[in-house]
Amino acid sequence: MNKINIYLVDDHSLFREGLKLLLSKLDFVEQIYEAKNGREILDNFEKNKADLVLLDIEMPEINGIQAATRLLETYPNLKIIALSMYSDEQYYTPMIEVGVKGFLLKNSDFSDVKIAISEVLEGNNYFSPEILKGIVSGLNTQKNEKKNKELTKREVEVLLQICKGLSNNEIGDKLFISKRTVDKHRENLLLKTNTKNTAELVIYAIKNKIFTVN
Repeated sequence: MNKINIYLVDDHSLFREGLKLLLSKLDFVEQIYEAKNGREILDNFEKNKADLVLLDIEMPEINGIQAATRLLETYPNLKIIALSMYSDEQYYTPMIEVGVKGFLLKNSDFSDVKIAISEVLEGNNYFSPEILKGIVSGLNTQKNEKKNKELTKREVEVLLQICKGLSNNEIGDKLFISKRTVDKHRENLLLKTNTKNTAELVIYAIKNKIFTVN
């Protein structure tokens, strides 16, 4: 892995210092910049550009959602991982819609932080398991089917159950179709949405407003 620069944005100095110490020990990290809120990173990002931003959601002055929105408007290829103390989906769906690629609880093990960074740098999405569970628990109401032109009605039904974490066997039982049929629907969904896994399907569903999030 090439050396990267990381921007660490959080209003709690002790948290920043602890995470910065751990990140500095990673052999692929070149430079770590710090900011205590969204305004500070927006003011300084041009002179201290980074490849990856670890961004707290709840901060004073300019919060993580506002900062991510403005950063990605200017730097659309920037990789951002959102940080939060909470797994409630209300903190994450706006970040997904903006284009944030990773989501970590602040009490995650550092091993999970390393995995999240690696996945996001490789172009994938990453959710802490608790966050993914919180998000999919709210995916209950299907939106207007006319918006889902690229997916069939059955594919949308299967997609909802995949997002909820059901296995192909469980989906088959729930929808009264064979596992082989579910396998084919899953394969078609991944192809049509250009995604690789359940986490990316969840992001696709939310960004394209296929489901409402209660």
